[in-house]
Amino acid sequence: MYNSKIIGIGKYVPDNVVTNQDLSKFMDTSDEWITERTGIKERRWVTPGSDDTTATMGVKAAKQAIERSGLDKDDIDFIIFATLSPDMYFPGPGVQVQHALDIKTVGALDVRNQCSGFIYALSVADNFIKTGMYKNILVIGSELHSHGLDKTTRGRGVSVIFGDGAGAVVVSREEDTNKGILSTHLHSQGEHAEELVVKAPGMGTRWVTDIIADNDENDESYFPYMNGQFVFKNAVVRFSEVIMEGLMKNNLQKENIDMLIPHQANLRIAQFIQKKFGLTDDQVFNNIMRYGNTTAASIPLALCEAWEEGKINEGDTVVLAAFGSGFTWGSVIIKW
Repeated sequence: MYNSKIIGIGKYVPDNVVTNQDLSKFMDTSDEWITERTGIKERRWVTPGSDDTTATMGVKAAKQAIERSGLDKDDIDFIIFATLSPDMYFPGPGVQVQHALDIKTVGALDVRNQCSGFIYALSVADNFIKTGMYKNILVIGSELHSHGLDKTTRGRGVSVIFGDGAGAVVVSREEDTNKGILSTHLHSQGEHAEELVVKAPGMGTRWVTDIIADNDENDESYFPYMNGQFVFKNAVVRFSEVIMEGLMKNNLQKENIDMLIPHQANLRIAQFIQKKFGLTDDQVFNNIMRYGNTTAASIPLALCEAWEEGKINEGDTVVLAAFGSGFTWGSVIIKW
């Protein structure tokens, strides 16, 4: 039995910065309104016509992660790609990465767990490596939200939150079972699936042919819907539960957390959890102020920046946690 260890981290964000003031030019909103409710000051949105897509952003983050790992691309023996915004309805972007990086014909798996997608993907990678099935796995979280948002006043409650970007890690075999990923914890509660959802196009609701036939300019089924207050109330509970679950599994206390990296959904959620666990600003990393909510990309983006800034060091206990659409949530406990 092995442990798995993150040995390389990378990220990529589009150059185009969209501030809250920029949004106020084409929807009824303001910097004060957005900042008060979310903590977000700006986000990155892909410029229409650029070569940035969910897959290509994932490739750019992956290249950096592989380079930093010290491995060659041909050392990668499996790819896991987490996203809710694939370039195509199918196939998923995992195979696009395999082709773009010219990696030999390894398996490529796509994970559709939205905000907790990277946690789920990391858990899959961890267990593949622990069983000895694979040695080096590339895990990517990448999102291009901006092309699918309702950028009018009607959609402001959701559209101001989301940003584009990608993060990636290389997870490798670690023979010292006291290092690396110590445990992962995953949960879901599907009864609340429609509280945070994009319904169309979908085989079970309205498919492309229905949308075209109706040609209804007021149709909102293919834009994201979120019951914000309900999601917030559930998130703060589930975040706390799944973090404690991970700590207890490893006989750790709140005081043992060196760095908590929560999914960047809302700064108010992160601040609530920080206060509940009695953590200092140095023990929690947030970058939602600069990037907004990048769903599956948010944790690897934040993890990469925290590492680049020297906030994560060898021997640190690092906790990753996420909650999102589905409802799905999870945590990962790492001894760095």
